Amino acid sequence: MRIAGRYRLISVIGRGAMGEVWQAYDEVLGGPVAVKLLLAQNSDPTAPARFRLEAQTAGRLRHPHVVGVVDFGEHEGGLFLVMELVEGDSLARVLAHSGSLPAGEVARIAAQSAAGLAAAHEHGIVHRDIKPGNLLLDADRSVKIGDFGIARFVDDPGALTAAGQIVGTSLYIAPERALGKPAGPASDVYSLGCVLYQLLTGRPPFHAESAIAVLHHHLDTPPVPPRELGVGIPPAFENYLLALLAKRPEDRPTAAQAAQWFASDAWRGRPEPLPAAAPRPVPNSREAPSGALAAMRAGTGVPLGSATTYAFPAGGSAAVHRTRRRQRSGHRSLGVPRSRLVGAVAAVAVFLAALLVGLAWLSPDHSSADTPSGDGPGGTTSAPATP
Repeated sequence: MRIAGRYRLISVIGRGAMGEVWQAYDEVLGGPVAVKLLLAQNSDPTAPARFRLEAQTAGRLRHPHVVGVVDFGEHEGGLFLVMELVEGDSLARVLAHSGSLPAGEVARIAAQSAAGLAAAHEHGIVHRDIKPGNLLLDADRSVKIGDFGIARFVDDPGALTAAGQIVGTSLYIAPERALGKPAGPASDVYSLGCVLYQLLTGRPPFHAESAIAVLHHHLDTPPVPPRELGVGIPPAFENYLLALLAKRPEDRPTAAQAAQWFASDAWRGRPEPLPAAAPRPVPNSREAPSGALAAMRAGTGVPLGSATTYAFPAGGSAAVHRTRRRQRSGHRSLGVPRSRLVGAVAAVAVFLAALLVGLAWLSPDHSSADTPSGDGPGGTTSAPATP
């Protein structure tokens, strides 16, 4: 069977409620492709218009981590979409085979997947169905995001109650979408966080017996940190992963931020380098004798005779200015507090005053030999006898 006279269908590689995907061969360009066919028996009358619109939107994307759209058209009353063929496994098959992946591999997948989402978000495209089955690994293990645009029309709010849709979608659905709100770029980031969580731990962040219970967990239950489940990842990786799974869209990083963060190896949590130690202060020539200054500079590696500038300790600058003002006004500091100096001067003054009083009291002008003697009150003074 050929589509549009050039795409020879080989085998079915996937089916969904709205269509099926075939591995095909482009006989004009001579290479393998994937052809998505919209099922003619689809009961949604808006499906053809939506298929055409989303095919045109996805066709604008050109990114190494996005499955590229090659062609679009109509064949025998039905629409078809031609995409590049990714010859590798989906992450769903990888998980089924290995259960989980090492942190380094998950970080690489995170960086590439987020980069593809960032490119789509820049074009105003929201995937709305990020899950392991839509993340493909090509031959060199590079990530390719599939079903851009197609996911928009197969992922209706009504599909949440359709058989076979709620289980697969609810495991990776963002809380705001569980409330019936429109999907935005942050919704894709949350879904990617759920996929990364499963790649690390081997299970989605939330699972329950019913899809409705899973939706409630997305809304109200914080995810268990992977390290509590025995997963060996750096704390930086775990913290960022939990940020991708934030309940509020505004609390999540953007896809571009996540791509840069994982690509920079920040997930390893490498310590930041410490700032260089500040040089030890060295007094200048006015504050230390020349011999001491030379010895100090020799001990610190500062060349002799070089000028050294340093800052005073915080809070000490006011005291320095006061000292300089006293020096400019003629007062020299003796290294003794002013209150102690005044007390010492007063003590010396008192001592000198007491000494002067004592000397005055004991001087000859005030001795008892200078006082006239008599026999008592009214007594006469004897006169020398006449010859």
